[in-house]
Amino acid sequence: MFSDTIYLPLVASTVYMRVLMTGASGTVGSALLKQLGDREEYEYEFTCLDLAPNDHPEHDTVAADITDLETLREHVAGHDAVVHLAAAVDLSSDWETILQANIVGTYNVLQAAAAAEVETVVFASSIHTVGLFEIEHSPAIYDPEHELTVTRETPVRPDSLYGLSKVFGEAAGRFFVENQPNPLSEALPTYAVNSRAYPTSFYSVRIKTVLDEQYDHPYGLAEMGVDGGYFSRGSDAYELLADRLKCTWLSHRDLAQLIDRCLQDETVEYDTFWGVSDNDGTWVDLTHTRRFSDTTLPTTARRGLALPSDE
Repeated sequence: MFSDTIYLPLVASTVYMRVLMTGASGTVGSALLKQLGDREEYEYEFTCLDLAPNDHPEHDTVAADITDLETLREHVAGHDAVVHLAAAVDLSSDWETILQANIVGTYNVLQAAAAAEVETVVFASSIHTVGLFEIEHSPAIYDPEHELTVTRETPVRPDSLYGLSKVFGEAAGRFFVENQPNPLSEALPTYAVNSRAYPTSFYSVRIKTVLDEQYDHPYGLAEMGVDGGYFSRGSDAYELLADRLKCTWLSHRDLAQLIDRCLQDETVEYDTFWGVSDNDGTWVDLTHTRRFSDTTLPTTARRGLALPSDE
């Protein structure tokens, strides 16, 4: 069961940590590095790990494949925490792609963290772990008056192989931090399990929608469609995507605040948090996340906000 711990709020970062960030060149990683890596009050030393050399020259960077365990072990060593973002994120990705990047890769990250005695792993999970709820109730679910509320205790309903892989990642993380010797193994070796001392804390952040910086606003998804030539502003498709993002938007500020809190926390063994801003139409229960990440997740996507300008 999940903990009902009452978390103490943090005002600002107070610790120095060496953090390995996998998938640092992606949208989420780039947002985190800008929010957490360029300010004096955040005392993190980031190492950015990607398949190819990335564009963050102000941080240490390494090119590596998370499916290569031995190489990954070398790069994880010496860090205090891992923020694991690397993944195949296309919902239409085939099984082999998902298997290697998201399942083998995530398991390798956990194995490397265990070998290097890394205490903290923050895992970029996804709303797609429960995505069938949205598919089943769309588009009515985007109405702020819709009655569905999904909590972190609600059974998972992945909507894709991608969502399924994130369910695996959450379960694997829980297995690593909570596993312990089975006393039955003393009587019968078949009950022996793989016990590990590390990592000691695993934070599963079910991220909803994070967009590139120019689209980091409640109309961002709809504006992407306009810029891509898929539809015009004010069309039915535009309004549908705008309504959806007003339910699922996670602003860069809120993203950084939540990950910062995970990195600083010393109370969690395993827990799950919703990675979404306090939007009017959100259909997940943010009570637990608000309690963990202070109580200041801003109400940032009110329906009365003006449409983006044509200027």
